[in-house]
Amino acid sequence: MHVADYVWYITVGVLLALLAFDVFIIGRRPHEPSTKESATAIVFYVSLAVIFGLGVWVFSGGQYAGEFFAGWLTEYSLSVDNLFIFLIIMARFQVPRKYQQTALLVGIILALFFRGIFIAVGAAAINEFSWVFYLFGAFLVYTAVHLARQGENDDEDYKENAVIRFAKRRLKATDEYNGVKLTVVQNGKRLVTPMAIVIIALGTTDLLFALDSIPAIYGLTQEPFLVFTANVFALMGLRQLYFLLGDLLRRLVYLSLGLSVVLAFIGVKLVLHAMHENELPFINGGEHISWAPEIPIWVSLGFIIITLGITTVLSLRKSRNMPPRPADDESDEGSADPSPATEQVTDSHRLAAQAGGGELDEATRAEIEGIQEPEQSDSKKS
Repeated sequence: MHVADYVWYITVGVLLALLAFDVFIIGRRPHEPSTKESATAIVFYVSLAVIFGLGVWVFSGGQYAGEFFAGWLTEYSLSVDNLFIFLIIMARFQVPRKYQQTALLVGIILALFFRGIFIAVGAAAINEFSWVFYLFGAFLVYTAVHLARQGENDDEDYKENAVIRFAKRRLKATDEYNGVKLTVVQNGKRLVTPMAIVIIALGTTDLLFALDSIPAIYGLTQEPFLVFTANVFALMGLRQLYFLLGDLLRRLVYLSLGLSVVLAFIGVKLVLHAMHENELPFINGGEHISWAPEIPIWVSLGFIIITLGITTVLSLRKSRNMPPRPADDESDEGSADPSPATEQVTDSHRLAAQAGGGELDEATRAEIEGIQEPEQSDSKKS
């Protein structure tokens, strides 16, 4: 696929302009997007991706259009899985709803940055070493097995990585959010806010997901232009999707299993491609393995659509009787690591409201708020 330089410039320019509009116009005021705002944005971005794919079909043919759509769907599904982790991070750090939009926006920008780096590195490696497909394929199969063992999405599956633990342990942080600011000066000292820890959590999560997503799409297309555009379109509208779907994200209980099947399929496809192009001297004497089949892109696209469709239907059928999760705390201030006493107060207020009793009486509230927070061990603080 030959892409002229001016096409690259125009494409990157338009996509950057859309991103700038989202950041500096729509996202300039911290708020929780309405259902109408979120739905409109998602329809716009998905339509834009479909129009772009049809444009690829018109100007470059059905083969490359199929590669774009297959890559876009795979990356979009991986991004939705990434959103689920974002949802857990927001809940763990009790990010107020009106500040979550800004945190998500920063997370998506970081995802674009990391994926851009891995796209460039992947393209250079593929051009120099055909055997890199063996590594990509093995890594995807390993990732698929890990996702399959993980099973249904669950908050307990998320574990804070070493970078987050180090930041929480070493950085001097406040207990309260100060808008969307990352630092604040108190008593003459510069301290980080919980929002800074949240950004670190989102950034490191993006980095880990980029390690999965780039080999996956290179298993569907080796065209850097399609790899780049499919990744950008897959990240567009995720912020609005987060607020539109809400609790529905948690109901996609089989998403990890579905993605594990897709990634295993792409991993096998990569290994077969590497065998077909084999140049390693210790495999078949360094000769191409002619019997290794090349899976057509239309087979790949159909397999991805069917697998993700079945995954979604089965997930919604299983979770249709699940009780909704309690609404997130929408107060202006939050704590990065809620104490047991705070949780008791919050739960007591929630139970009173659910029981129809409204606010707690003064005596009960005073009794609850007087509970002393137990001292935590160093291991729990970290």
